[in-house]
Amino acid sequence: MKSICIKINNNSIIKYLFDRFSLLELDNLYLSSNSFKIYDNIIIHYCGTNIDLFYDCICSILTDTILKFYEPIVLKKELNSNFFYFSSSEKDRILELCDYESSIESEFFKDKYFSIYNSLYKYLKENHSIVLNGFFNFRLGKYRKTLDYILNTCINRYLIEREYFEFISILRLYIESNISKVSNIHLVYFNGTSILLDDNKQVIDSKSKEYFNAKFLSDITFSDNDYILNYLLNTLPAHLTIHIPVDEIEDDFINTLKLIFENRITICNNCDICSLYKYINLDIKNKKN
Repeated sequence: MKSICIKINNNSIIKYLFDRFSLLELDNLYLSSNSFKIYDNIIIHYCGTNIDLFYDCICSILTDTILKFYEPIVLKKELNSNFFYFSSSEKDRILELCDYESSIESEFFKDKYFSIYNSLYKYLKENHSIVLNGFFNFRLGKYRKTLDYILNTCINRYLIEREYFEFISILRLYIESNISKVSNIHLVYFNGTSILLDDNKQVIDSKSKEYFNAKFLSDITFSDNDYILNYLLNTLPAHLTIHIPVDEIEDDFINTLKLIFENRITICNNCDICSLYKYINLDIKNKKN
């Protein structure tokens, strides 16, 4: 028989663990609990023969527990202690970015998960009881370093995001305070490539000086279409029609244009221009194949 005692002093975690352990499909598994002055003890007895599976189940649940309950608290504490100069709203946004890095979709998730899991597995193979708070604080050095890295990564990402929106705001003010030089420009966009057409639907010369006058470009790189954006800011069209002839998700460049030009923009997917470039795109694909 194998027995493990988990010592905890948090009611939410106790309930979570009991719920998870109760769902385990392991024969000959028995749960009990005892309350003491400092800790509540969850005691797990296993009388079966598949010991490796038993340890795997326990370590998987405890790993999930640490990721769910401990990680958000530590990230918030580190943010408040070491980056106190951010406002409350800025901290909330940074923690939102951290939430994604805590999720299973994150590139960090596997490293975090198995760092905790392997430490738990090794510890429980050698010990029959675990104080979860103490284990988190003193036995997970590698994992805690990963959390520090994630927090710093998210702070840098937030600073870039903040600079981006500040620049967008400046461009909006510029557009609103200047007179449009042209009435309408068509932008055909597919496969990450932009083609500009004038109001007569003629291709605009890419060698024109407006393409290369970079006074509106900054250290922020929106995409490979920076010079397209610069051209639009030089000419300030009263209306910008964006043609997306190929079925694809609107990417960062298109979203940036929508933020800057706002109600001047129309998105089109089905007109004579879209039909023409849809055919051109299909022809290009066929030639490649």
